Amino acid sequence: MFRFFERLVDPYEPYKELDTPPTRLWPFLMGYARPFKRVFWAAGLMSVVVAAVEVWLIFYMGRLVDLMGQVEPAAVWALHGFELLVVALFILVLRPLFQMLDVGLLNNSIIPNFGTIVRWRAHRHVLRQSVGWFEDDFAGRIANRIMQTPPAAGEVAFQTFDAVTFALAYLVGAAVLLADADLRLMLPLLVWFGLYMLLMRWTVRRVAPAAKASSDARSEVTGRVVDSYTNIHSVKMFAHHDREVEYARDAIENTRRTLQREMRLYSIMDLALVVLNGFLIVAVVGWAIWLWSVGSATVGIIAAAAALTLRLNAMTGWIMWAVTNLFQNLGIIQEGMETIAQPITLIDRPGAQELAVSKGEIVIDGLSHHYGKDSGGLQNIHLTIAAGEKVGLIGRSGAGKSTLVKLLLRFYDAEGGRILVDGHDIADVTQDSLRSAIGMVQQDSALLHRSVRDNILYGAPGASEAEMIAAAKKAEAHDFILGLEDGAGRKGYSAQVGERGVKLSGGQRQRIALARVILKNAPILLLDEATSALDSEVEAAIQTTLYGMMEGKTVIAIAHRLSTIARMDRIIVMDNGQIVEDGTHDSLRANGGLYAGFWERQSGGFIGADIEAAQ
Repeated sequence: MFRFFERLVDPYEPYKELDTPPTRLWPFLMGYARPFKRVFWAAGLMSVVVAAVEVWLIFYMGRLVDLMGQVEPAAVWALHGFELLVVALFILVLRPLFQMLDVGLLNNSIIPNFGTIVRWRAHRHVLRQSVGWFEDDFAGRIANRIMQTPPAAGEVAFQTFDAVTFALAYLVGAAVLLADADLRLMLPLLVWFGLYMLLMRWTVRRVAPAAKASSDARSEVTGRVVDSYTNIHSVKMFAHHDREVEYARDAIENTRRTLQREMRLYSIMDLALVVLNGFLIVAVVGWAIWLWSVGSATVGIIAAAAALTLRLNAMTGWIMWAVTNLFQNLGIIQEGMETIAQPITLIDRPGAQELAVSKGEIVIDGLSHHYGKDSGGLQNIHLTIAAGEKVGLIGRSGAGKSTLVKLLLRFYDAEGGRILVDGHDIADVTQDSLRSAIGMVQQDSALLHRSVRDNILYGAPGASEAEMIAAAKKAEAHDFILGLEDGAGRKGYSAQVGERGVKLSGGQRQRIALARVILKNAPILLLDEATSALDSEVEAAIQTTLYGMMEGKTVIAIAHRLSTIARMDRIIVMDNGQIVEDGTHDSLRANGGLYAGFWERQSGGFIGADIEAAQ
């Protein structure tokens, strides 16, 4: 039975991804709600049916009271036995059936699937954002919004049918019941309803922004706490425990203050509800008693009116909480939209083709990029790297080396000029095919919080176990991997490496990263201080592997340790976002320029602080 309801909607069904999602609340939610259209209609209908049944039960209790007063006890069964039997069967069979359909649609079709579809599509959208987009925000805050928006959206859907639709149907049914008894009984109900709506309007107008402020404050706490945890080594190394505690305390205290303001609204709402509901009970029941006293109403009408008002009295608090909760969750969704509804700015062009690298030639033509600023970055770079050529790239910090690599990977769209790979403008090919053709080892090779096996196979998910182990051996990683064991007892290639590979040393992380790139075997290879985290003995062993990796590939290697790139075919020297020297190691030394100065002044083979100080 449950599976029937659970399968009414497939949250993973194909859909058209939008580069620019709606930025207004209802269009944003409607995009996720389309697969639920029929389920929502059915849930709304069943909510009305359940409310109608509840109102009818109150009406019938009043009729039962009148029957008891009009007929001798001994004759009740003889005169009304069939009616009572039908009603009993209705209560025992049909009422549970209606209730089952109602809760099945809400609890099993909507709640699990609506939150899932929001989380799934939101995560897909956010993963499509550029590297630069992620660099502009806290990872913790992004994750928090991705996690809290889906349950809030599910609550909105649930409360709409469980509370709002049910309450409206119940109120209409109550008005019909009272009007059927005596039209004048509707008057206090309508007065109460008008005052109740004014209170709800007052509450909702204040709760929605208060809820958004609370949600923003919670996200700020999450961002600060995650930032501290992620950088726990720095926190401990600089002995800044107290500073981090205070940093989090400011955000926690702001959360407390925003929550206090929000809860004051609920306290005012509760007090006003007690007064309003008191008016409802006294007015409706008192009027019914007065009508009975003048012979215009029966005792059954008094009983039904009393039961109805007491039921409304119990419901109003729940409805008010449900509606305020609805708008509270809408506030959370609006906060989440600040992340989820941001447009994708770095997209594949219409008709973008898959890049097929046949040779690996790279042509950089008039490349300029300043990250939207007036200075910094790159300025009018012209460079051709022949297929299979090995190029060293050096320069002081801020010279533009990393920017050049990021543009080659198309982490950003260049502000000017273009990059061609085998004659194809990288802006005209798909991003995935471009990056699949490039293998990169970075200075800080952060690993995924997964097993060693998963991390190495990330380079080529379809590779065999033997191919993976062969890559690890080439990276001088196999022996230490066999000795690994995590806290759960998993060993060797199955051991978990921790967040960003924190359970491993820097050299171990670097060797696993090297194994991953070896396994990927891409035709273009980017090395950004690939051996900087290795000790001299391991580096010496790895160097042979690296030069083996470079065979038949186009290579760009960034290094501060000049000895590691002296054997390259060419060395490119960058300064202030421009190429200032280009040649072999020997020719550049002979020219007596910037590279020669670096070589002469380097300390231990690095372009260090002493060089920058000497300029």
